Amino acid sequence: MELSKNFIPADAENKWYSHWKEKGYFYSTPDDRPPYSLVIPPPNVTGVLHMGHTLNETVQDILARRARALGYNVCWVPGSDHASIATEAKVVDMLKREKGINKSDLTREEFLKYAFEWKEKYGNIIYHQIEKLGCSVDWKRVSFTMDPDYYKAVIKVFVDLYRKGLIYRGARMINWDVVAKTALSDEEVEYRDVKGTLYYVKYRIAGSDDFITIATQRPETIMGDVAVCVNPTDERYTGLKGKKIIIPLVDREVPLIYDEYVDKDFGTGALKITPAHDINDFNIGLKHNLPVIDTLNDDGTLSEAAQVHVGEERFEARKKVVEELKAKGLLIKEEIYDSRLGYSQRTHSVVEPKISTQWFVKMKTLADAALEEVLNGNIRIHPHDKFIATYRYWLENVKDWCISRQLWWGQQIPAWYDEEGNVYVGIDEADARKSNNIGDSVKLTRDADVLDTWFSSWLWPMEVFKGITNPGNKDYEYYYPTSILVTGQDIIFFWVARMIMAGMEFAGKKPFSDVYFTGMVRDNQGRKMSKSLGNSPDLLELIDKYGADAVRFGIMISSPAGNDLLFDESGLEQGRHFNNKIWNALKLVRMWGEHESFPGKDSDNTFAIEWFKARLAQVSEEVNDLIANYKLSEALKVIYSLIWDDFCSWYLEWVKPPYGEAISKEDYETTIGFFDELLLLLHPFMPFATEEIYHQLKDRNEDLMVRQAPKFGAYNSDILKAGNQLKELITAIRDAKNKNQLSPKEPVELYIETAAPDIYSSIGSVLQKQTAAKEIVLNQPTDKKAIQIVSGNEKIAMVSESGIDTGKQREQLEKDLEYQRGFLASVEKKLSNERFVNNAKPEVVELERKKKADALEKIKTLEDSLKAL
Repeated sequence: MELSKNFIPADAENKWYSHWKEKGYFYSTPDDRPPYSLVIPPPNVTGVLHMGHTLNETVQDILARRARALGYNVCWVPGSDHASIATEAKVVDMLKREKGINKSDLTREEFLKYAFEWKEKYGNIIYHQIEKLGCSVDWKRVSFTMDPDYYKAVIKVFVDLYRKGLIYRGARMINWDVVAKTALSDEEVEYRDVKGTLYYVKYRIAGSDDFITIATQRPETIMGDVAVCVNPTDERYTGLKGKKIIIPLVDREVPLIYDEYVDKDFGTGALKITPAHDINDFNIGLKHNLPVIDTLNDDGTLSEAAQVHVGEERFEARKKVVEELKAKGLLIKEEIYDSRLGYSQRTHSVVEPKISTQWFVKMKTLADAALEEVLNGNIRIHPHDKFIATYRYWLENVKDWCISRQLWWGQQIPAWYDEEGNVYVGIDEADARKSNNIGDSVKLTRDADVLDTWFSSWLWPMEVFKGITNPGNKDYEYYYPTSILVTGQDIIFFWVARMIMAGMEFAGKKPFSDVYFTGMVRDNQGRKMSKSLGNSPDLLELIDKYGADAVRFGIMISSPAGNDLLFDESGLEQGRHFNNKIWNALKLVRMWGEHESFPGKDSDNTFAIEWFKARLAQVSEEVNDLIANYKLSEALKVIYSLIWDDFCSWYLEWVKPPYGEAISKEDYETTIGFFDELLLLLHPFMPFATEEIYHQLKDRNEDLMVRQAPKFGAYNSDILKAGNQLKELITAIRDAKNKNQLSPKEPVELYIETAAPDIYSSIGSVLQKQTAAKEIVLNQPTDKKAIQIVSGNEKIAMVSESGIDTGKQREQLEKDLEYQRGFLASVEKKLSNERFVNNAKPEVVELERKKKADALEKIKTLEDSLKAL
């Protein structure tokens, strides 16, 4: 069959992914092989794969495919997260837009029916994208955090922690999302630097015309003020003890209180105290026994307690309050300043501090165990130096976790209340009654809230193997703890730390052995990718344009572990060119095999074959080491260079038979063998192209995906050095021909002055073939007019029957000599620096000395060549 001009990705992708699935290569069951298990960080069921997911999933697939080739029983579990806030928002929007239904018109059961229908309709989109990317996940193990068993696991864990005293219910100042109308944990709030305005407002002292000036950035909460606070050592206010202050707009009398919390040197030294809307004010209110006036409704509009502008949206109310203060002569001035505001990660609305009764997890005990497991090395973080400090900071400064959410989509909190407000917790109502000795005559009402999404996903590595609902089962015992977690750095506490906590608390052991943090994918201007900026490309469109392998290549080639990467389509273009380069190598090698008869072994190819065998062993060892240390981008670069440069540009050229002639059968089979090993090395990174080319090379029954990696032994480093010298010689002679306007095929004679003549018995035949040399003469000067060439420490006189421009040669040699003298000067300057010589590592100093010796030798060779002209 004739091969296409270039590799056609779509054909290979459709054919091979279906084939792999049909063969059951992705599916895993426990056996006597060592397990290699990993769980996909469950993407939101609402979403599609963005470039961050693409990087994450590609990294996992590389590790999974590489582990299979090394003989592991790989189990990679896919799944998705129910994403309570995001999904509920989408379902509410869909019901309103498509059906004209408000959530408030439905019962809980009716709403959940619509939510599950929406999930069934849209939830598989992300799985389709995972397939298109080539991910070798076990599709028989797809998990969802609202699956019946998973739901039971979450409830079981809640009840267990409650009965251990690690879950409690209480009124606290929490983060409130006015759009989603739910509580948020501290970790679901992201802070942004913004320009704010300080409003300087007059607060009149009761019984006089004097006033205190207070600066506030939230004038819309003035109506909730219950005191004015100053520092007791502030002399400006010592004469006001016992005075009352009049709150603007609502004319409420409040006390002037004294507390050392106030910084007398900041602003006017006086604070308005609004316990309902600021955590610090809340704490001062508790200390001074102040009342709480909540002036905001759950949706962010002003409440009846505000008395003015009731029902107005908070920021519209701010404008109207400012106007009213101006009209009444109470606004002294406005001042722009730099501020930090908290925003909801899900709805991007400004978060409100709000006093609310919620459910919390006590985190200190759980965090201590999770911190110790990382610090003692049982769990290894990659890259360690960059993220260990972040992990440690989070866990040493942990706060109790608010886990209740005012939503319907999620696991409903298993708590029931009697008519007096007493709470009873159980797996179900019957268990709650039985464990608390509550008779059937007592009416119980279930808590309407659901649990934070992260309270389900922290069980992910355990419960995908039914470790909570069916502990001790065969899968759980074999696959848990998992081998590696690959995830983004932005959820180091949200998810990673909490999974470790859950593993230690409920399984008594770590959930994974290693954690690999990917960097943030940014656009080529360094900006975070987002729909609003229009800089987040559609994955399927990229795959249609470049092919899945090229997308994987493009995102991995610029992705060192833990560092942000700047996404640019030029990387995908490079991946496509790489595919075509290997495809063209396939066509060349296949053409060699089409001869009707093969000649005997060609001894001239012996060096090329031995050199590439050693190079393959060297790179395989290097790649194994890089992947073992999760340096995947570096591993890909090494493989890329091996294939593009060493195999295609050098080896194939060295063994290629003259036009019209055939290669020996033995050398042909050896080349096929090399090609196979290269494809196996590259396969985890670019699975589709490698599988297709593997089968196009020759007929075979086995598939590349399940081929086991060979174990390479020791390799000959001397032959690698000889190979490097050969490449340098060929390059130098070709450059000299080009600069002297000689054809690459121009016959020449080479007179080489060398200190190591023996090496030419190995490389001489390849050098002669690659440079069109009629003759190579060693250490015998010629009086013929020649082009002078310097390659390393070798001095070459190249004789051609064509005319030679000695002026051009002299110009080039002088240019090279000037460069070497400049280089020598920079090295000598470094070596003359006593601080460098005394403080640098001995091997670094020795390297500089070697550079000096090499430069001196090259300068002498160049000077000799100039003399020879």
